[in-house]
Amino acid sequence: MTDTVPKKNNWHKLMGFDFGTTKIGIATGQTITHTAQPLDPIAAVSGQPNWETLESIIKQWKPQALIVGLPLNMDGSEQQVTQQAKKFANRLHGRFGLPVELQDERLTTVDARSEIFEREGKKGIESRSIDSLAACLILESWLQQNA
Repeated sequence: MTDTVPKKNNWHKLMGFDFGTTKIGIATGQTITHTAQPLDPIAAVSGQPNWETLESIIKQWKPQALIVGLPLNMDGSEQQVTQQAKKFANRLHGRFGLPVELQDERLTTVDARSEIFEREGKKGIESRSIDSLAACLILESWLQQNA
């Protein structure tokens, strides 16, 4: 870690990711209120985003750290997408030089669907992005655990 990378207790602006092989949900959040807001998800091809688009988003929001959801089975064991999410996290760190942490994301997609359904019914689930709401839940979960 270099001196230019802020230490964890100095992180104020964060960006969360819900990794997927065809879409990656994104949220931005901050440590003052421990809340997050969804951004538009970005498309991915076999888990690879358009890195230029992602760079533009990161430059716009200027996070001090990145939080990537770690998909695990309910028993805590890894699945195929777990390794892909870890590779995505490593690539984020390598490309942008920001600290990257992994956050257990079990049930975040289910919770995101449930939250949208409660607010907007079935129509909401069909028209809204579950991915970025899941990224919010991942980031808020990390914020709560690291308060």
